[in-house]
Amino acid sequence: MNSMQNLEDIKVGVKLKLSALWAAVMFCYIYGDYFSLYVPGHIQSLMDGNSGMGATTPLKLLMFAILMTLPSVMVFLSLLLKPKVNRWINILMGIFFTAIMILVVATSIDQWMIFFIFLGVVEILITSLVVWYAWTWPKQ
Repeated sequence: MNSMQNLEDIKVGVKLKLSALWAAVMFCYIYGDYFSLYVPGHIQSLMDGNSGMGATTPLKLLMFAILMTLPSVMVFLSLLLKPKVNRWINILMGIFFTAIMILVVATSIDQWMIFFIFLGVVEILITSLVVWYAWTWPKQ
């Protein structure tokens, strides 16, 4: 008798899948930002006030903070919101973050950024899965 026959396979709901995908994409963002600190000259550039999108300003830091807060909030909202609203917010946010990562990957072509491109492609796949699961949300 195969011991694998006795393993329980519970159905995971769409809300939990979406929440887990947003958590996964956040880890990729964190790893990408952390590993970028090892790119030669990056820390010095940050210390010199360069954000990667021009001069670092308080407003740009606030904008980056707001942008990166959205996936964090989506982890919670994906579990909390009613299905109809949840579906559309996940579709819109998934498309938004997929588009951002496509732009980031396209502008990160460099030998030292190969890790960043890899993580960016993974992030694109994850946010595309968010859109897919939200789009194909089962009907009752």
